[in-house]
Amino acid sequence: MVKLDSTVSTLLIAAAAAGLVGLLASTWRHTDPSPAPALAASQAKPTEGAPVVGPWATSATGRVEPRDGEVRITAQTPGRIVEIPVAANDRVLAGDLLVRLDDSDALQRIVAADSEADVRIRERDEEGAKGSALERRKAEDALIAAERALMSAIMRFDEAAADARAKKGPGEEVLRARERIAAARERLGEERRRYDRLSVRGDMPLPTRLEAAVTQARSDLVLAYNAYERTHIRAPFDGSVLSVPAKLGELAVASPEVPLVTFGDLAGLKVRAEVEDRDLAKVRVGQRVVIKADAFPDREFGGVVSSVSSALGSPRIATRGPRRPNDVDVLEVFVDLEGTPPLLTGMRVDVFFRADKVTALKVD
Repeated sequence: MVKLDSTVSTLLIAAAAAGLVGLLASTWRHTDPSPAPALAASQAKPTEGAPVVGPWATSATGRVEPRDGEVRITAQTPGRIVEIPVAANDRVLAGDLLVRLDDSDALQRIVAADSEADVRIRERDEEGAKGSALERRKAEDALIAAERALMSAIMRFDEAAADARAKKGPGEEVLRARERIAAARERLGEERRRYDRLSVRGDMPLPTRLEAAVTQARSDLVLAYNAYERTHIRAPFDGSVLSVPAKLGELAVASPEVPLVTFGDLAGLKVRAEVEDRDLAKVRVGQRVVIKADAFPDREFGGVVSSVSSALGSPRIATRGPRRPNDVDVLEVFVDLEGTPPLLTGMRVDVFFRADKVTALKVD
């Protein structure tokens, strides 16, 4: 009887021990709340002053630019630089003078063309006209007057701006001159449309020799005006002067490789990022990104992908770390920066593209 009790006791103790071990193992598996280290790191939210971690789809190197891009303004004609009324960081309006080349020859050409046009008009007027021909003459005369008025308004604007710079004041005359230019442009557009409509009418007779001479003289006058304007490099739109490589006395050449002024609108900034071709499926318009710059190691800047290029190209931004192979193609991705970050145009940054929620759940 004692032997039987000992055997039964041993079996019962062994079974109880095995059951207890299984229960403890099962409880540990179901109660451990910590995810895998890789998943925990990928789902961590970036914090101020902490390294960039998060559910990133991919990352890329980028460069900061003005929202509408950086404009490299070059000369349209060769000439000696005689005036640079702007400096870096100056805020200017569309039409403001940035660089002036020697315009003495252009002014002489305007005087000669203007005199020639007056002579041809007087000769034409000695020849009578009536009906449709007379109507066309009046329209051409009005067109010539409008072209002269516009050039006169532009010259008065340049004079007023020079006086304002000398007096270092806002210059109310500059504002009035700008308004006169706008009105003259509008009038010129109306007169040109009127003349064009008359010229193509079916009942319009062919121009006489003297009328053709007036048309040729008007064309020469317009070419002289255009030659004068090519010596005046102006702001293409409202914005800021980023840099002024031009120097007084230098000879400006008409080459895209030799800009006189770099220009852009700093009201907003964007980043031009280069995503490697293997990651092109991981970026999309509207995707949120985080921007990091070496100049601000403890700060992060937000942005949104505004556009994605439709073609691959060669990389143009030097990368940090190991050198990228030359045969790697990249996709240009543009990111609009949020707010007014203290980043400067031309600054190189790192761009981290946030993964979609679906992508983040698939991380192992």
